[in-house]
Amino acid sequence: MTTTDRQIAAITPDTIENVGRRTFLEAGIAAGAGLLLGLRIGPAPATDTDHAGAAPAAAATFAPNAFVRIGTDDTVTVIVKHLEMGQGTFTGLPTLVAEELDAAWDQIRAEGAPADAARYNNLLWGSAQGTGGSTALANSYEQLRKAGAAARQMLVAAAAQRWQVPAADIQVKDGVVSHHAGHSARFGELAEAAARLTVPAQIRLKDPAQFKLIGKPGLHRTDGPSKTDGSALFTQDVRLPGLLTALVVHPPRFGARVKRIHDTEARAIPGVERIAGIPSGVAIIARDFWTARRAQDALRVDWDETDAMTEGTAEILARYRELAKSPGAIARRDGDVDAALAGAAQVIEAEYSVPYLAHAAMEPMNCVIEPTDQGIRVWNGEQFQTGDQAALAKVFELAPEQVEIRMLFAGGSFGRRANPASDYLIEAAHCYQALRARLPVKLQWTREDDMRAGWYRPLYLHRIRAGIDPKGRPVGWDQRIVGQSIIAGTAFEPMLITDQVDQTSVEGAANLPYTVPNFRLDLHSPRLPVPVQWWRSVGSSHTAFAGECMIDELATAAGQDPVAYRLRLLKNHPRHLGVLKLAAEKAGWGQPLPKGRGRGVAVHESFGTTVAQVAEVTVRKGGQFRVDRVVIAVDCGLAVNPDVIRAQMEGGMGFGLSAALLGEIRIEHGAVVQSNFHDYQVLRIDRMPEVEVHIVASAQPPTGVGEPATPVIAPAVANALFAVTGQRLRSLPLRLSP
Repeated sequence: MTTTDRQIAAITPDTIENVGRRTFLEAGIAAGAGLLLGLRIGPAPATDTDHAGAAPAAAATFAPNAFVRIGTDDTVTVIVKHLEMGQGTFTGLPTLVAEELDAAWDQIRAEGAPADAARYNNLLWGSAQGTGGSTALANSYEQLRKAGAAARQMLVAAAAQRWQVPAADIQVKDGVVSHHAGHSARFGELAEAAARLTVPAQIRLKDPAQFKLIGKPGLHRTDGPSKTDGSALFTQDVRLPGLLTALVVHPPRFGARVKRIHDTEARAIPGVERIAGIPSGVAIIARDFWTARRAQDALRVDWDETDAMTEGTAEILARYRELAKSPGAIARRDGDVDAALAGAAQVIEAEYSVPYLAHAAMEPMNCVIEPTDQGIRVWNGEQFQTGDQAALAKVFELAPEQVEIRMLFAGGSFGRRANPASDYLIEAAHCYQALRARLPVKLQWTREDDMRAGWYRPLYLHRIRAGIDPKGRPVGWDQRIVGQSIIAGTAFEPMLITDQVDQTSVEGAANLPYTVPNFRLDLHSPRLPVPVQWWRSVGSSHTAFAGECMIDELATAAGQDPVAYRLRLLKNHPRHLGVLKLAAEKAGWGQPLPKGRGRGVAVHESFGTTVAQVAEVTVRKGGQFRVDRVVIAVDCGLAVNPDVIRAQMEGGMGFGLSAALLGEIRIEHGAVVQSNFHDYQVLRIDRMPEVEVHIVASAQPPTGVGEPATPVIAPAVANALFAVTGQRLRSLPLRLSP
């Protein structure tokens, strides 16, 4: 389990509230790993089961600890404990059940699980339920296969009893149970009888050679139809009787607080129900979004900026450069780096930097809270059920089980919805409380809120000195990282900060795979008022850029081909070698290109998955350039759904390319400059390169694919630009000199 896989491990409501006086426990794969299965008697609910949220009509008819539900109408509903935010969990995880169940794919439905860590915990995190660290498939692989296999055995047993034949003589194919004597029944016909049986203690899983769905292309996404026809349920689609909309005016500078509210004009707008100060700003609650937005524009707020941030990006970078002059907390140390560098034939020094980044999901943060007889009900694209449930319970002074969470689809997240402080959910709770009425409230952030009042990928500075011997081989590597910790001050600090080192800040650097006998990595984690959290690929989002660019610089200093140089240094890492060779071969590495065009390469492992990318670029006069083609090779273990893997490699690379070419949050005088997509640009389709994805065949257990393609593209493009221009670009976003 990687560092980031354990970001939310072993978090319970008690530990979140009492982090200073309780010990976190990591239970590992065995925690909650017992089979959880239910066969529902009766037809499927009338509501559209393509929606992510659990259908209300089903609440009285199935046990909430079930992963599999088979209706008399022949539908097979898979309860998915992980958020579907575009990455394919509602397809990949049901594939596991359908395979072992021998169901027909068109009878499969997916439904989001309720918040209940006792039943739906992430097995790689221990006692916490949530989605992140590219763990969804890895932690569910055996669990959901067993759920499907058990359901199959129960259906076969029910058929054997009905037909009075040996169970061993019964076949199951495409949702039909049959016997050679002429007996046949669909799943729905056997569901009621099967539901009366005991879940088998011994569960037989298929030999992979028998797979008909796992590893096969062509399965349509279960969420595709509803997202195509508009029936998919996102938070913005929730409509409840009496529902009001809340917007919040946030302070322009980090650290500022409300001093005085001038709301006479805003209160006079028809439909405005309440305006009140809350801890994060000023809440405006109205009958609809546009009424609230008009009031937001009319509202005037005086801010107390006594403790507000006054620095900007330039000052922060200057401070980081000063910190980089002195040693930080040691993250890894092998051999004698100082002696190795002193005796090196050549020493290369470089500084790399990456800016603050917004997550910029297409669906800004939002949340609906409504009262229930037991407590409250929450509707949203829920990524971290355990943490959010505990945080809301504390605000409302309820027991966690009194906070019901309906997990809906999310229009992207990239880590943002798994906020360590549950920020926007707590803000929704404060808006609900400010209303002083038992009416449902929908908090809706605008794009401007998302850009200027959000949480960000930190700005990082890397200083690297590396020495090579006369043959060009690395003999010493000294790397210093400066950047805010995303873990400090959160409930995860006891697990993920060791000897003053935030493990998420150094992942991807501390495990540099290249053979370097003398290696030192240290870290400074300055504290700033800018709120920061994980961003797609977490630490690797910056460490891959610095590490892979420096390896390229060493290859150049050694006078060697960048691919050949890497291959010599990766002899102890067969998966790295495999993807690097495959990507280089498929990209035509070494073949001549027209003038003004060049190739660059990078390879990196994150979340147990290894990805290599070769980027081809064309450079034009005036420093303009275009990324024309990207060849990706990925080793993610067993490829459960090749189509989803390809989509995630393409999308993850595109997300990383967007940051490499365009992404930058700038701060001036303590305030974010950007406000919307006009000045925080993201990659448009006309700039998306041609992409090829090649999947390494493997029988190893599957690993994640949601994030590992993201960090590799920036160094691949930077190295390609060097191949054409001779310019080393060491900061993001990438900009060539004319």
